[in-house]
Amino acid sequence: MFLLQTKATRGVMISVSHCRVSPDLSYCNVYLSVFPSARAQEMVDNITANARTVRYDLGQRLRYQLRIIPELRFFVDDTLDYMEHIDELLKK
Repeated sequence: MFLLQTKATRGVMISVSHCRVSPDLSYCNVYLSVFPSARAQEMVDNITANARTVRYDLGQRLRYQLRIIPELRFFVDDTLDYMEHIDELLKK
């Protein structure tokens, strides 16, 4: 879904790195990896503003497979940046 929606935004690639769903399937924390990382917070803020649309699209795709479509909360996944920082520190 994000691949199709971000084609209009040139030079930015968004991927879902992992999701954490609550036990009752009412909430889902979605961690997004954005390249380039300088625009990560901007892109996550835009997606958060359109969370209802994303949830609706997800509901249309999964309506026969899930009883409840969880409320989506989006966060920046900065583990790759953290790993690069640790590698730089170890090289010094």
